[in-house]
Amino acid sequence: MTEVVLYDFWRSSASYRVRIALNLKGVAYRSVPMDLTQGMQSSPDYIAINPQGLVPALAIDGLLLTQSLAIIDYLDAQYKDPPMVSSDPASRSRTLAQALLIAADIHPLNNLRVLHYLRGELGQGEEAINVWYRHWIAEGFVALEQQAPTEGLFGGASPNMADVCLVPQMANARRFDAPLDAYPKLVAIDAALRALPAFAAAAPEAVKS
Repeated sequence: MTEVVLYDFWRSSASYRVRIALNLKGVAYRSVPMDLTQGMQSSPDYIAINPQGLVPALAIDGLLLTQSLAIIDYLDAQYKDPPMVSSDPASRSRTLAQALLIAADIHPLNNLRVLHYLRGELGQGEEAINVWYRHWIAEGFVALEQQAPTEGLFGGASPNMADVCLVPQMANARRFDAPLDAYPKLVAIDAALRALPAFAAAAPEAVKS
């Protein structure tokens, strides 16, 4: 297999998801850091690779893949263990809904480019931006807490796609001082996952360059 290359930013939660999935699947890769705070994602060289100008992007098997959940779906099709979604249609749908609750409902509203727009074009101060951030985390976590299992992970005995999405979002919540007392099941799942080597090795503090 040719070298696998991940265009990555250490603090990007979408990149964090893909790092976790690569580690879980045992796929070795080389990281190419893209410092979003310096605008590297908008450079002509990177736009030529990924016209959307976002991270992550994954070069693998002669392909250039974008969008974190699409990348994880590809990895799941190519590397079966551990599975990110169940082969049972109902279980698969439930896992995708939980993952998308984070990746499509919470995360996009709090993405760096949205925060820059709030700060720049709309002239919002840091406290207002923090209130915004915490609001959308709470909107999603209230629903996700109700769906979380009382024991084990979202994936049961092994992590699934919902677990892979949860940990980066919990890291964001802690970074913005979002209260987490109302989500004891999510807190417990997050703690159990962060203790696993694949998750620990993918953490922002472990990969920051």
